[in-house]
Amino acid sequence: MASTYLTGPYAPVHDELTVDDLPVRGTLPDGLDGSYLRNGPNPQFPPLGRYHPFDGDGMIHAVDLRDGRARYRNRYIASKGLLAERRAGRALYGGLSEFQLPSPELTAEAGMLKNTANTNVVRHAGRVLGLMEACPPTELSAGLDTLGELDFGGALAGPMTAHPKTDPVTGELLFFGYGPFPPYLRYHVADRSGALVTSVEVDLPGPVMMHDFAVSARRVAFFDLPAVFDVEAMMRGEAGIRWSPEHGARIGVLDRAAPEAGVRWIEVEPFFVFHFLNAYDDGDTLVVDGCRSSRMTVAFGHEAVPEGVLPALHRWRIDLATGRVDDRPLDDRAADFPRVNDAYAGLPARFGYVGHTRPGEGEVLFEFDGVTKHDLVTGTDATHHYGPASFAGEATFAPDPARDGEDGGWLLNIVHDRATDESSLVVVDAEGLDEVARVVLPRRVPFGFHGNWMPQP
Repeated sequence: MASTYLTGPYAPVHDELTVDDLPVRGTLPDGLDGSYLRNGPNPQFPPLGRYHPFDGDGMIHAVDLRDGRARYRNRYIASKGLLAERRAGRALYGGLSEFQLPSPELTAEAGMLKNTANTNVVRHAGRVLGLMEACPPTELSAGLDTLGELDFGGALAGPMTAHPKTDPVTGELLFFGYGPFPPYLRYHVADRSGALVTSVEVDLPGPVMMHDFAVSARRVAFFDLPAVFDVEAMMRGEAGIRWSPEHGARIGVLDRAAPEAGVRWIEVEPFFVFHFLNAYDDGDTLVVDGCRSSRMTVAFGHEAVPEGVLPALHRWRIDLATGRVDDRPLDDRAADFPRVNDAYAGLPARFGYVGHTRPGEGEVLFEFDGVTKHDLVTGTDATHHYGPASFAGEATFAPDPARDGEDGGWLLNIVHDRATDESSLVVVDAEGLDEVARVVLPRRVPFGFHGNWMPQP
C-alpha cells in the first residue's frame, strides 16, 4: 500500500514550470515586491522501501510578485544523489524508515546520505540556500538552478541546520550542525558578508536529532532532547532515530559574545520541540517560545506515535542566575510552524503566528487549515481560516514597507483546496487577518515544510 505521504495533497509533481501572469483574485498589495520561496519533499523516483515524509528530493516552489502581477516557477534541487539516480533511472538511496547503505561508488560520488535539501530555503549575503539539517547547505541561483553544496570556502565542516537564524541588527547568520558521529554538535556564525567567522564544538553525551534552536540578541539556546540517533539500527535497515526518554533532556545556553566559554546546561524533564517561535533576553533570564509536545510527534520506524501527542505553543523562562527553568503553556490547542516578523527575531516580539490545525487521518496526526495570530502581551489570539476544504502550510510574514507596526505586513501561505484541487498563494493582512489576494497557481503544489519572503534587494 502506498504511503499516505505519496498520495493526495502530498503526491509529488514531476515537471518544472515557469508560468507568467497568473490569475489573481483580489488585489496584490504594491508593497509585495519580491519572491516567496517554499521548499518541500518531492521524490522523483518511487522509493526503494518504506517512504518517510522527510525523504523526498527537494523542490523549490517560487511565486514572484511585482506591480500587482505574479509568476510561478518550480525546480528540483539537483543533488549529487539525484543526478546519480537520474542516470540510473531509479532510486538508489533508502530513506529514514528503511535506510540502505549505498554502494561504495555511490558513496564516493554523492555521500552515504542523500542531500535532498528539502526542508527550508533562506537567503543570506546574496546567497539562496536549500537546507536539510543532516547535510551541508545547497546553493541555488536566482533562477533556482542548483549550484552545488556550500562549504564557505572550506571553513564549514559538517551539516547546517534547516533553521538558521539571521540577526536583524548585525546581519549575522547563526546556525549549528549536528550528526550521528562525534563531535555531535557544532555552532557557527557567518558575518553579514557571508564569511564563516565562528565555529565552536559543543559537547553532547550522545547523538540526537536537533531540528531547531533559539537565538536572542545575547544568547543561543540548544535543546538536547531524547530523539536519539541509533547508527547501528540504521545500518541494519531499521529506523535510525527513536524516542528514548532515558537519555534525559537538557537546555544549554551559550553566550554569543564568548562562544568559546562553552555551554551552560540545565537539566529538565523530557519533552520535544520541532520548531521555536522566538527568544529574547530579560535581564539574567532567557525567554524562549516554541511548540512543545510530550514526546516526538513523528515516527521513524513501525511504531506509531501515541494518540494525543500534539505540539502546542509554550514558553520557557531560563533563569541563568539561579539555574532554574520555569515553563508554562501559552495555548492548549495543537499548533506548529511558528513564525514572527523577522525584524523582531531575537527581540521581544509582541505577535507570533502559528499554523492552525484540524485532526488528520491515519498516520497524519493533524493538518493545517489556517493561521492563528497570538498577542504575546495580552494573551489574546485570533484565527484566519483559509476555507472548509483547505490544506495549508506555514504562514510567512512579509513586511509592508509603508507601515511601521510589528504586524504591518502580510502572511503568505500556499494553500490547497481539496474541493477544487486548486493551489494558491494566499495573502492575508497580518493586522486584521483579512484575505486581500489569492494568486491561483498553475498546478497543485504538494505539501511542503518551510519558506521565506525575499524582497527585492
